[in-house]
Amino acid sequence: MKKKATIVIILILLVIIVLISFINFSQKKTSLKIIENTTEEKSFSSNIIKNVSYVSEDAKGNKYTINAYQGEIDLANSDLIYLTDVIALIDLIDSENIEITSDYGKYNITNYDTIFSKNVIINYQYNKITGEYLDFSFDRESMIVSKEVVYTNLENILKADVIEVNIETKDTKIFMHESEKQVNIKSKE
Repeated sequence: MKKKATIVIILILLVIIVLISFINFSQKKTSLKIIENTTEEKSFSSNIIKNVSYVSEDAKGNKYTINAYQGEIDLANSDLIYLTDVIALIDLIDSENIEITSDYGKYNITNYDTIFSKNVIINYQYNKITGEYLDFSFDRESMIVSKEVVYTNLENILKADVIEVNIETKDTKIFMHESEKQVNIKSKE
């Protein structure tokens, strides 16, 4: 009887060790230590995923696909993933597709909202918008581009502080933060 109990305990311990090893192996964790001016150390942990791809669709049938070279899940909020080398495609049912590229992104896997940053490029129809920051919301049906914004179409080049585009209607608002400044418009001719 004692021998059977010992064998059962050993088997249970062996299963626990195998499970712990499997969990640690399947979740690659890295730890960074940042030393601030206060000489206080803070540790950060993260999960890194290569070749990330997410596809979502709204009730109207519009699709949103986002791909990245690398993703890092925020351990404090697992709904957020930080992306590197981002390419996104908005495939609209009744309109032209919109393509977005950027160096970085922050994607919310619950509501699909995405912040694109650094070298943002948006292409749709014959329009191209570049900037340093893009706030995209599928629910809001809008893209808000800011910081060093340049809007180019077949006829004009515009420079502004902010461009807001409705992704369904393509209605576009272009404006400056300061009322005394004006949007710079230059004809391509």
